[in-house]
Amino acid sequence: MLDQGAPPLNPPPPTPPAQGAGARLMRRKPVERLVAEGGHGEGGSLRRSLGLWQLTMISIGATLGTGIFVVLGEAVPKAGPAVTLSFVIAGLTALFSALSYAELAGTIPVSGSSYSYAYATMGELVAWVCGWCLMLEYGVSVAAVAVGWGEYLNELLDGTIGVTIPAALSAPPGDGGVFNLPALIVVLLAMAFLMGGARESARANTIMVVVKIGALVLFCAIGVQGFRSGNYDNFMPLGMAGVSAAGATLFFSYIGFDAASTAGEEAKNAQRDLPRAILLSLAIITALYVLVAAVAVGAKPWQRFTESEADLAQIMTEVTGQSFWGTLLAFCAVIAIASVVLTVLYGQTRILFAMSRDGLVPKVFGRVSPKTGTPRHNTLIVSLFCGVLAAAIPLGQLADATSIGTLFAFALVNVAVVVLRRSRPDMPRTFRVPLSPLLPAVGLGFCLWMMGSLSTVTWAVFGVWMAVGLVFYFGYGYRRSRLAASDTTEAK
Repeated sequence: MLDQGAPPLNPPPPTPPAQGAGARLMRRKPVERLVAEGGHGEGGSLRRSLGLWQLTMISIGATLGTGIFVVLGEAVPKAGPAVTLSFVIAGLTALFSALSYAELAGTIPVSGSSYSYAYATMGELVAWVCGWCLMLEYGVSVAAVAVGWGEYLNELLDGTIGVTIPAALSAPPGDGGVFNLPALIVVLLAMAFLMGGARESARANTIMVVVKIGALVLFCAIGVQGFRSGNYDNFMPLGMAGVSAAGATLFFSYIGFDAASTAGEEAKNAQRDLPRAILLSLAIITALYVLVAAVAVGAKPWQRFTESEADLAQIMTEVTGQSFWGTLLAFCAVIAIASVVLTVLYGQTRILFAMSRDGLVPKVFGRVSPKTGTPRHNTLIVSLFCGVLAAAIPLGQLADATSIGTLFAFALVNVAVVVLRRSRPDMPRTFRVPLSPLLPAVGLGFCLWMMGSLSTVTWAVFGVWMAVGLVFYFGYGYRRSRLAASDTTEAK
């Protein structure tokens, strides 16, 4: 339920002094302190310039693109025509978590997204784990999305001027190439936009979002002409296990709907607009995904879907017999995927900004340019890292690794909303998850179920990632935590 606004936050309950290392790991950061520190970093503050429309476009921009333009080819062979059901399952998983995100975003309107929510409810160690998962969700997904951008760029170049970028320079090692130059280029272009400021980046993103929604509507209008009902005769050829496995892969398609929550300190009216932006964007995205997937499978037998022969531009060319439509859609896909890179990269920089402010990552990530009101050093470092990663790692491995990190972070958000309801029941909320704690529990269950559907290799990669994160935390963040330092000072 959405309210028009919220009164000032209630005074926080007293925080008991820490008793040893265990208590320090569970130390919570009061909501009021999180909000009071909002927007402030090393050398300056973020600027509040985003309204409901821009926030919604950020979430759509961060989400709508790669899953339907690129990852569809990986999911259809796993589920067959039932891939539409896989999209619904992935969407439901996202929806239950989105409800929890909406409540927490309206209650704790800061840049850290689920990292900050965990810090306020479950303590510093859990917050760090959540933040580390968000690095996997945002930072690595930027690279995964950028890999897919090169595929459509080549298709566009082939359809317009008859040339393509050589495989050695358009695919990462393991996919037949040496260095994915287009992937690096799109990340650097997104970096240039972000350096200019949040408002300027939001305007560019809005234009790109309109283009990609128009492209998907165009695909449905043309693709339905080649629709064959016989393609759905054996709806679930690989059983529910296939549907579940495809749903876990397609959950990558929903990564980013929470991007608006990372803009909490740059929103004009964060408590009112963030919940609305999150839920509105998810509704639009799910409807488009299911519609496009249904038309795609209806126009092309599922047995013919492969990672190399499944993109929407090829389907349009096959249906019409004319390369023009495929080339046009390839152009729109180039714009669409660039929008995802831009907005997801934005989210990653803001999460690191919040973690830097808390002392858990180096100060350089929290420095704000007085000219643009953006964390420019942060943006530069993250962009270069993601660009190099995109140029060297195959998409499939990145997509699954990103999904498990995201599902883990979403699971923590579903727990956090229940914890905050119990620890601070009187806190003003501009949105409340209905039927709590039932729906958050369902959201948690969905996340755990889909995590269990991922491969052993993906779990192994996730385990290594978390181990590295814990080493970094105990080697750096644990000793430099500003919350621990301030509490120690107060105790003295």
